[in-house]
Amino acid sequence: MKYLIILCATALLISCSATLKDKTSKGNILFVVSNQDTCGNTDINTANHFAEIVWAYDVLVKEGYTIDFVSPEGGAIPIGYLRTSDSIQKQYLYNANFMNKLKNTYKAEAIDPDNYKAIYYGGGGAAMFGVPENKTLQKIALTVYENDGIVSAICHGTAGIVHLKDKNGNYLYAGKQVNGFPDLFENKEARYYKTFPFSIEEIINERGGNFTYSEKGWDNYYKVDGRLITGQDPTAAASVAKQIVKALENLNN
Repeated sequence: MKYLIILCATALLISCSATLKDKTSKGNILFVVSNQDTCGNTDINTANHFAEIVWAYDVLVKEGYTIDFVSPEGGAIPIGYLRTSDSIQKQYLYNANFMNKLKNTYKAEAIDPDNYKAIYYGGGGAAMFGVPENKTLQKIALTVYENDGIVSAICHGTAGIVHLKDKNGNYLYAGKQVNGFPDLFENKEARYYKTFPFSIEEIINERGGNFTYSEKGWDNYYKVDGRLITGQDPTAAASVAKQIVKALENLNN
């Protein structure tokens, strides 16, 4: 992938324990990212979508929330789909503190879900691998939701919620409007797609969710259904973050 950057795993180490509560923060929000840098076992590069991370991150930190990053394995993650002509992406690409967070993501087992008010699944092709099947990440998300928190996702990040079941054994999104990257914009004949473990759209619908999407695409399409917030593609990342803020404010009132 043209703009793929693999973050160095030898970066400065930070503590692997969950974040201490910041008295000046409105609360903690957990961003879920993937360690995967290829599509399955192939040599096809993939990555986490940088814009989908930073556009949401920028909204949330400016609203006073503290953001932590978690990945299945912890440590460095690959980032890609970069566009340095975008001022926000460029700002964070050269922000040492922010980039250090991506170099030193928490391992799932180090996270105490009771510390978080919301969870946000970032996208990019990497989100299809390692994250959806990770049982610890599933438990974290379900605990956040059962604590009256928010579960949110953007684009391929919606893959991270497909296996989530509530305490009654029902899929978290059953009967709800859900969004993510639709099959309409996938190339199902391409090598990359054939490595995907499932179709996000198909599995959501098969399991009782109502997967809706914009046929135009790249037009800030997202869905809010209670405490489940999902967006279609990078253009909706900031809006998903704003809806997280709105939902948390409503819960606190």
